[in-house]
Amino acid sequence: MICEKSINLFEKHVKKKSCCKHWRVMAWIKVIDESEAQGKLRELYDRYTDSRGGVDNILKIHSLNPASMAAHFELYKTVMTGSRDLSRTRRETIAVVVSVLNHCVY
Repeated sequence: MICEKSINLFEKHVKKKSCCKHWRVMAWIKVIDESEAQGKLRELYDRYTDSRGGVDNILKIHSLNPASMAAHFELYKTVMTGSRDLSRTRRETIAVVVSVLNHCVY
């Protein structure tokens, strides 16, 4: 379970912006846009379209390999909903803390 000490560390880290000097430019990955998707990819895009009307970039990076997109989504779904011990909010908070500590800008 995430503790208050971790949350406080995260808040101090972000407020000081000490992490910013470590951020790197992310790699560019070719993706297939929703408007160009066909076949299995079109089916997955239709399934994974969110409330704003688009597919999250973290899924779109798999657009050249629809099987890996489906596997990524299943892994994400399992991690985020697989246990009742942590709420979805807590899981998302942990993900943000880990991303900041890893200097991940996504």
